[in-house]
Amino acid sequence: MRLIRQIHAYLGLLIAPSVLFFALSGGLQIFSLHEAHGGYHPPALFKTLGALHKDQVTAEPDHDHDGPPPSATGHKPDPDAHAGAPGKGAADGDDDHGHKPKASTLVLKLFFEVVATGLFTSTSLGLWIGLRLTRTPRLSWGLLAAGVVIPVLIVLI
Repeated sequence: MRLIRQIHAYLGLLIAPSVLFFALSGGLQIFSLHEAHGGYHPPALFKTLGALHKDQVTAEPDHDHDGPPPSATGHKPDPDAHAGAPGKGAADGDDDHGHKPKASTLVLKLFFEVVATGLFTSTSLGLWIGLRLTRTPRLSWGLLAAGVVIPVLIVLI
């Protein structure tokens, strides 16, 4: 049982930075705070976090150029079809199709926001416990540092 606890602690220290990242960036995405809609323009940090979370890149993919060019299909794309088109979306309380979301959708979003907050809080407390109650502080701090540095280096490659 001691070995299992030790493995759990070490794996937790290594993956905790990523869990914190996904809880934070996922929490922002629940209410589309990473996307422009209506008169809302997200901070660059929110856009970057959303792009990393969804597409594992630091810049939002250019969705305006997905697929064949307009001349190849014979028609022009509808500019309002894009989820971030002005006048559409969450800023107006509408979904991407101009419909009012059901009350249950809002309740579910709020519940998932609570889950994201709980995951962030629980992971933070686990880090504190794991770093405070360790018999191998150098290894523990090294695993935590590796959990931060490895994904950052991969993004920068």
